[in-house]
Amino acid sequence: YDHLSKSVVELQQFKWSRIPVNGKDHKHSFVRDGDEKLVFKVEVDATEGKDKIKGSVTGGMKDLLVLKSSGSAFENFYVDEYTTLTPVSDRILSTAIDSEYTYALPTGPLTIDGLADLDKAVKFQEVAKSAKTITLELFATDESASVQATMYKMAQEILKENSTVSSVTYRLPNKHYVPVNLSFFKLENMTPPDKAEVFTPLESPRSVIVALFI
Repeated sequence: YDHLSKSVVELQQFKWSRIPVNGKDHKHSFVRDGDEKLVFKVEVDATEGKDKIKGSVTGGMKDLLVLKSSGSAFENFYVDEYTTLTPVSDRILSTAIDSEYTYALPTGPLTIDGLADLDKAVKFQEVAKSAKTITLELFATDESASVQATMYKMAQEILKENSTVSSVTYRLPNKHYVPVNLSFFKLENMTPPDKAEVFTPLESPRSVIVALFI
């Protein structure tokens, strides 16, 4: 272009680490490590008297950003006159995981002197570590039929492996990546999974999938 005298290109790089599975880095699943937050909530209730104190404890994660470039499909869904989504057998799957799990506390009144024994019985930190590991490994390895299907498997595994967890909640917003139209370069890039290699994130529209498992 003769009328241009200068061009400037700015790039921003984000850190994506491969998700470890059984001690090895997964080939197509990644986590934006370092951005997530561990969260805990403790409620103490003495409305029935100071000698009958009850409590509840929940733990979880927020903003655990993950992405897999393969191993995820969404097809064979109901279609009507309002459907605009195209079925795809292999796609990019990305979400920012928010999870919460409720600890099953021992029966009986809570006391200050019994807090150490409570930690040993309920295994707060062990559960937190287990929940994160299960979430990441299942996200990476599951041949996902949908976000909902993978979410179900994650929650069931946490409940199975941690006897002191009574319920699990997941909140997973879809972070869509769509093919970039490269037809002006005479390149086919609009028909995943076979003929699409360049994608761009799409801020909206998007869905948020929330489920409680007991």
